[in-house]
This record gives sequence, structure tokens and C-alpha cells, in this order.
Amino acid sequence: MAGYQYTIIIGNVGRDPELRYTQSGVAVCDFSVAVSRRWTDRTTNEQREKTTWFRVSAWRGLAETCNQYVRKGMQIMVTGEIDASAFTGQDGQARASLDLTAQNVQFLGSRGDRTEESGEYGGGYNNQQADDLPF
Repeated sequence: MAGYQYTIIIGNVGRDPELRYTQSGVAVCDFSVAVSRRWTDRTTNEQREKTTWFRVSAWRGLAETCNQYVRKGMQIMVTGEIDASAFTGQDGQARASLDLTAQNVQFLGSRGDRTEESGEYGGGYNNQQADDLPF
């Protein structure tokens, strides 16, 4: 039986994108996204926050669009497939990485860009050729 996964993240870009090309000329754009969750601890009544980092890779036309418009600090929504991997860091500690292959990126704006009255953000780009990724 075939499986299916679909992940949606909304967060802030942690670093400017880096565009590169594979040996066969396919564009790949990499950047990171921080997704923060806030809550109130019921026992101490203190505000808590947890941030999860995702490494995002966009391919082909989506890669070039992300390289052109995505900037550190802007809020974006990314949908796609996620892959988790474990590794040992340079300090000898166990680490994990969440890698998201983007199928769709929605540009929501920079921190503070969105006004509550208008609810307006930015544009987006949908990767129509996600089926022919080279992996």
C-alpha cells in the first residue's frame, strides 16, 4: 500500500536563501524556518515558548522564486514532505534534523508587515513539477 504525507509549517525565515544548481542544471534553494509555539504553563502560570527549526529545500522554478523573494525574518507558509534524520553533532551529542522539501511556498510578509485590519500578506508560488524531483 502506498503512503502519503503532507506537512504545513508557518514560521519565520532564519537565514537568507542559498541557491545552487545540481550537475544536471536543476535549481535548488535552501533556507531555514523557525516555527515557534507559545503557551502558559499551568503549574507556574509562566509564559513558555518552544521553537522548532526546519531546513527547507525548494527545487526548480520554486527554488528560483524563493531565492528572489524569501528573506531572513519574513513570515512564510511552506507545504511539502518532511524527512527526519538523526546524527551526532561535533560535540558528541545526539541531534536531529527536520528537512522539508517544499511543494508550495506562500509569502506572508516580514515581521510586523501584516496589518490586522487588512489581513493582507503577500503572494505565493506553487511547484507544479514536484513529481519529478531527483530523489
